[in-house]
Amino acid sequence: MTSETAQTSALTAEGAATAAEPAHDGRRLRGDRTKRAILAKAVDLASVDGLEGLSIGGLASELGVSKSGLFAHFGSKLELQLETVQAASELFEEQVWQPVADREPGVVQLVALMDSWLRYFRDPGNSGGCFFSNAYHEFDARPGPVRDAIAAQKRRWMAAIVHHAKVAAERGQLKAGTDPEQLAFELDAVGSLANSLWQLENDDKAFGRAQTAIRTRLHAAATASGRRALAAAR
Repeated sequence: MTSETAQTSALTAEGAATAAEPAHDGRRLRGDRTKRAILAKAVDLASVDGLEGLSIGGLASELGVSKSGLFAHFGSKLELQLETVQAASELFEEQVWQPVADREPGVVQLVALMDSWLRYFRDPGNSGGCFFSNAYHEFDARPGPVRDAIAAQKRRWMAAIVHHAKVAAERGQLKAGTDPEQLAFELDAVGSLANSLWQLENDDKAFGRAQTAIRTRLHAAATASGRRALAAAR
C-alpha cells in the first residue's frame, strides 16, 4: 500500500469514526436520561418503603419495564441501593443547595439554606417526605456500605451548615465565641423535629415554628451587623 493510499484509508476510517460519534453520544445521553429517571423513581419509592423495601423487581414493576432490563443498569440490590443514595444526594443538592448558591455569604446565605431545607421537606414530589430523614433512622443500626453512604451525606450536610456559620463569623456577623458546630447542631435539630412533626402528625405549623426558632437562634448569636443582614434578608 502506498503512503498516499494509507493516508486516504486512515482519513476514511477517521471520518467514519467521527460520523459515528454523534450517534454514540446520542445513545449515551438517552441512556443517562433513562437511568436518571429510573433512579428518581427509586428515590421516591425508597422514601416510602425504605431502602430495604427497594428491589429491582419492584422497581421494574413500578416503571412498567422488564426486570432483566433493570439488571443492565444495576447488577444487585446493593448496587441499586447505593446508586439510589447517590441520586438522592444529587437531588438534595439541586433542591436545597443550588437555589441559595448566589445569596450573600454569611448569615444571609445560612438562613436562606435553612429556609430552602424546610421547603424541601414539604416538596409534594417526595411521596414519603425527606429521603435522608427516613434513611437515617432505617440504617442507623445497620453497619455496611449503604449506612456509610447515608452517613457521608449527613456529614456533608452538617459540614455545609458549619461552613456557612464560619463564614458569618469571619465577616463579623456572629458574636465572638460562637461555636459553629454547636450552632449547626441546633439548627439541624430544629429542622429535623419540624419534619418529624410534619410526617407523623401532618402538623402544618411545625415549619413556621422551625423558621421562628432558627431566626431566633441566629439573632441571639449575631452581632449588630449580623442582625441588620438578617433583617434585610426577610
